[in-house]
Amino acid sequence: MRKVLKALVDKRFAILAVSGATIYYVFTQYYISIWWLLLAGVISGLIFGKVFCRWVCPMGLIMEIMMSMNKDGKIKQMYQYHKLGCPIAWFSGWLNKFSLFKIKLNTDSCISCGACDKKCYIVAMEPVKYSLYKPKTLKPGDSYTCSKCLECVAVCPNGSLTYKV
Repeated sequence: MRKVLKALVDKRFAILAVSGATIYYVFTQYYISIWWLLLAGVISGLIFGKVFCRWVCPMGLIMEIMMSMNKDGKIKQMYQYHKLGCPIAWFSGWLNKFSLFKIKLNTDSCISCGACDKKCYIVAMEPVKYSLYKPKTLKPGDSYTCSKCLECVAVCPNGSLTYKV
């Protein structure tokens, strides 16, 4: 299962490109109400948390392309701002705390290497407040801003981080 997750994370941009372009095409060509997309985002938020933004959203695709063009990282903080106007990001971000699937840490096997924190864009923005492995810090996976890119889980060298029910 760990290899499958790592392969999916490695291909996340391609998955986002295909799903985002498909959603855009289907909704514009068949005049489907945006309410159906909102409902799908809320249902996916209940199950998986805020996966919609980084795995499915057409606007998320545009933001990822923009971020990849800027190598010095200044535009990376913009990724959070486009979500302010998105009701799917509001609902699914709020549902991160209640979703069935969560990012979990096995403290017995964690070697405190910090590789997960280095990959997490939320920890990068507020390293004192958030950490995936440090005690007495907030866990980014429960935060509104976590979009479940799952890079933290994929980079964990011994599988101490998992994404499961």
